[in-house]
Amino acid sequence: MTVLYRLYRGRAHLPLRTRLVVTFGAVAALHVAAVVLVVAGVSGGGQPLGIGLVLTAYLAGVKHSYDCDHLAAIDNSTRKFAAEHRDPVSVGFAFSLGHSSVVVLAGVLVVSGVSLVGGFMVEGTAGNRMLGLVGSGVSGLFLLAMGAFNGSAFLRTIKACHDARKGAEISHDDLAARGFVARLLARPLARVRHPRNIFVIGFLFGLGFDTATTIGLLVMAAAASLAGVPPLALLALPLAFAAAMTLCDTINGVAMMRMYRSALADPRHKLGFNAVITGLSAVSALFIAVITLTGALQRVFGLGDPLTSWLRAVDLGDGGLLLVALLTSVWACFWAVASLRGRARSVR
Repeated sequence: MTVLYRLYRGRAHLPLRTRLVVTFGAVAALHVAAVVLVVAGVSGGGQPLGIGLVLTAYLAGVKHSYDCDHLAAIDNSTRKFAAEHRDPVSVGFAFSLGHSSVVVLAGVLVVSGVSLVGGFMVEGTAGNRMLGLVGSGVSGLFLLAMGAFNGSAFLRTIKACHDARKGAEISHDDLAARGFVARLLARPLARVRHPRNIFVIGFLFGLGFDTATTIGLLVMAAAASLAGVPPLALLALPLAFAAAMTLCDTINGVAMMRMYRSALADPRHKLGFNAVITGLSAVSALFIAVITLTGALQRVFGLGDPLTSWLRAVDLGDGGLLLVALLTSVWACFWAVASLRGRARSVR
């Protein structure tokens, strides 16, 4: 993971298409590494059970990538970079690489027989509570900051829509976050200058060990180790999980970059589209921040009231699929409207 991070870090000044090739090339390298480990494990006397487990781990990585916290972090970070007139190709890749580094490291420790990892996975233990507080606190505060920052941009966009109806000229600066909230968050977000800075955020997100897919993967690796699956095939489990999650998160980041670039490229004629997707991203980030921070408070103070219990029971995976469906529907609707308008103008 560290080698991939160092390789992709130096391509910031490359053309957009080249950066896309490098980013997806790194994702492909993860897939190749997982396949090599599977082949080596099977050729070394592995059983079909090992291949089935790797496929299960890969599908778990796909599912985990659609958790709401992943989508909200990637979408809102991409909106910030796009508003700064950048092409944030690798936001999703950097976030997922940081997040999956925790999973791969934990998987290696489990395969190596280190029992310490088991203490971090058992709910209620000191290690699990400590990592959960770190992961939940960082993810919750980061999403809260990004949601508030982009919420400020959303309000500016709504104002720009109102001004545009009166005939005022609209520029990119009219869509940027301004006001008290933007000034308040300027310093905390000042360190998030490049997509690669999201790597650290993703790593800290992954420390929580509070998702069923991550825990299930590590439990599966431990059980398979006891069943006699070769170590190489076992190491392919967390790597396949990371490869799938990185692929999906990278695609999501690139798709959101194209969406925001399209919205910001023509601020006068795409104000509505800009407002809707910015609003959806900001609201999702703030909602997930509330859920995450509520979970952290529940761990610390042992809260058991109906509201906090309901918030902690929200399925982030289902919420992520709903968010993807909403963003896709918005893009499809605006694309259809733009196509109809273009045809109408050509007829005239």
